[in-house]
Amino acid sequence: MFIYDFVTSLTRAQKRLVFLFIDAAMVPVALFLSILLNASISLTGQLIVAIAPITAALIGTAMLASHFLGLTRIKLNAYEFQGIMRTAVFSAIIGGAGLLLNTFAGAPVTNQTFVILTMVLVIMGVSTRMIMRQILIQIYRSGSERLRILVYGAGQTGQQLAAALRTDDAVEPVAFIDDNPTLQSLYVAGLPVFSPAKLREIIARERIDRVVLAMPSESQTSQARIAHRLRLLGCEVHSLPSFAAMISEGDIGTRMTPVSMDDLLGRNRLERELPTVSESYSKRTVLISGAGGSIGSELCRQLIACKPARLVLVDHSELALYNIVKELRELTDAIEIVPVLGSVCDRALIDRVLAAYTVDVILHAAAYKHLTLVENNEITGLENNVFGTKVLADAARAAQVERFILVSSDKAVRPTNVMGASKRLAELVVQDLSTRAESTRFSMVRFGNVLGSSGSVIPLFEEQIARGGPVTLTHGEVTRYFMTISEAARLVLLAGSFARGGDVFVLDMGDPVPIRKLARQMIEGAGLTVMDEKNPNGDIEIVEIGLRPGEKLHEELLISPDMLTTPHHKIMRAQESFLSEIEMANALRDLRQAIELGDTTAARTVIARWVERFDESRFSDQQIS
Repeated sequence: MFIYDFVTSLTRAQKRLVFLFIDAAMVPVALFLSILLNASISLTGQLIVAIAPITAALIGTAMLASHFLGLTRIKLNAYEFQGIMRTAVFSAIIGGAGLLLNTFAGAPVTNQTFVILTMVLVIMGVSTRMIMRQILIQIYRSGSERLRILVYGAGQTGQQLAAALRTDDAVEPVAFIDDNPTLQSLYVAGLPVFSPAKLREIIARERIDRVVLAMPSESQTSQARIAHRLRLLGCEVHSLPSFAAMISEGDIGTRMTPVSMDDLLGRNRLERELPTVSESYSKRTVLISGAGGSIGSELCRQLIACKPARLVLVDHSELALYNIVKELRELTDAIEIVPVLGSVCDRALIDRVLAAYTVDVILHAAAYKHLTLVENNEITGLENNVFGTKVLADAARAAQVERFILVSSDKAVRPTNVMGASKRLAELVVQDLSTRAESTRFSMVRFGNVLGSSGSVIPLFEEQIARGGPVTLTHGEVTRYFMTISEAARLVLLAGSFARGGDVFVLDMGDPVPIRKLARQMIEGAGLTVMDEKNPNGDIEIVEIGLRPGEKLHEELLISPDMLTTPHHKIMRAQESFLSEIEMANALRDLRQAIELGDTTAARTVIARWVERFDESRFSDQQIS
């Protein structure tokens, strides 16, 4: 530690003096070696006296040359090709000066000596700095903990990554993993290459902290499969695109993401804090509705780690269902994956599925959630979101499913739009059934906007920034709660393990985020500037386009301020009122009649009567069903 403290305490001027002294000290040593290597002359006391003035003059020349060539200003960490070239020029200057001085002094040694001197100085200068570089790296590394990295992929991108990290004080690349058998057991870029079969052994033996996937040519599905396997071994996994792709023309806007969404929003990575939920789903049959959607597909991925006996995936989109089934089957072959193509509104289909597979848990994530589309298609949105939930929940109760978890939204709280009202009615349906269910525990999970989900503002902003703007904002004062898809999915799974019946779970999502601030941070995070009055020459403008019909300035998570705690400090159980059995039956009967008639006015009237704080006057009679 003394050496580390001494080295780190040196000022820049002191370090330059050290390099200047080393460059000067090399000259007499190199001259002495050159005379020894020259067979035509012998080293005698008389010769040493004769060449002393030449040696002194060369030392002075060396100090001047080292200073003016900038050798003392080259950081050891950056001493590579350019540093070697300057050392060669420095050696040539000393050799040339030696020839001139030798001539003026009457040639006490042969001219060949100074040719040898030049070559010896090149070798000494380069090797001295390389040795010092390695010593210094070891000194710095001994003074701090370093992140140990395993690079998966020994191709060009992996080699470039290893080269970039080799001199990093905080990161230590340890080895490569590669599927290519011709590379295994070899050394690439100074690191050993191992087979994927030795992953567990290497991670344990080398105390690996993080694995970086450096395989940009592999498909996303293939990388997801590898990443899942690595996470099961307890490793943090990162993925790296090719260095060429990151700066290629036309692609840089999507590749350069120097600031993560968690950093922008000031969120902790909540999923790391949550306790395990595996016991609630292990060896059970779990049905996920809307399995091909943003939340549904992430639920499927996280459930894989819980080792259920079977996953039954229900979705009405053929493409979405195909994609998630394909991905899951590539991730594991130990869990039965059952795809069901159909709508949750189809009671006969749902009954057949529940009976055929003896479902234990239902995670209901199927819903139409895009505010503008539902506002323009109110009847379809209400039928899917309300009666789809009713059908699935009734079937779950009849089949005596152990647990039913509804994925809800903050837009269900005092809604000002049909989409939010439909989600609140879905909550009321589940709350009503929970009062009469004997075998099934019904619960629901309410959270804010999910980063990266379809219809989310984040991918919209990313797309607008990538094409050069403008970034559109509905209102300058709009705020929203945000969470990651991983957080949302984990909360749903946790709710299933906490559920006692009729629960409304709410996540402590921190403070709401101003959307204008988020837009500005995303623009600046992409390395661009905001065009406004203070900066008229900025890159991207933020434009307000006005609130959409039914959109709130500020979302809420609670109808009632009363809350109870749960086993996790960031998850609360809301205490909220709900409709009686008779009121719920009347509401659903009236809503069914409005839907069958395609009467949006009657549907809004039903919503206004039964949903708390819904204001039907905000909507236009011109909206279509």
